[in-house]
Amino acid sequence: MNILILFFCLAITLHNIEEAIWLPKWAQQASKFQKPVASHEFRFAVIVITLFAYLTAFSFGYFPHSNLAKWIFIGFLGSMIFNAIFPHLIATILMKQYAPGLLTGVLLNIPINSFLIYQLFSKGLIAWNELIISTFVVGIVLLASIPLLFKIGGRFTKASC
Repeated sequence: MNILILFFCLAITLHNIEEAIWLPKWAQQASKFQKPVASHEFRFAVIVITLFAYLTAFSFGYFPHSNLAKWIFIGFLGSMIFNAIFPHLIATILMKQYAPGLLTGVLLNIPINSFLIYQLFSKGLIAWNELIISTFVVGIVLLASIPLLFKIGGRFTKASC
């Protein structure tokens, strides 16, 4: 399982790098999917979320019997699968323009996270209700944290200039 956790970290890192490079410019367009955000604010948020993903993954890897570590980790897995579909895939289809993060979301996050979830199910480590509830809770926490991280990132980067 530990090697699979590393694949999760690789997938989310590459996904977040893709977003950090191209999403701030893409978000400057009028869109119901993304409000305009400055590059430094977005990159700060992406770094914090990536670090949180690593902390979550390694916590589960080191404490596999901890329900809290497991629930947060599987919530992250499910949230990143959902994230590949909405907003990335849906935005690409509706806007008829590539939404940054789609490629890595579809080619990395969905297959790697789905395989991890499959492995957890096959080993009897999770149940459907845990996956659904954890995905919902972690997804809401991540969505709610993004505007706050943008705000902190804006203040943090202004203070360091």
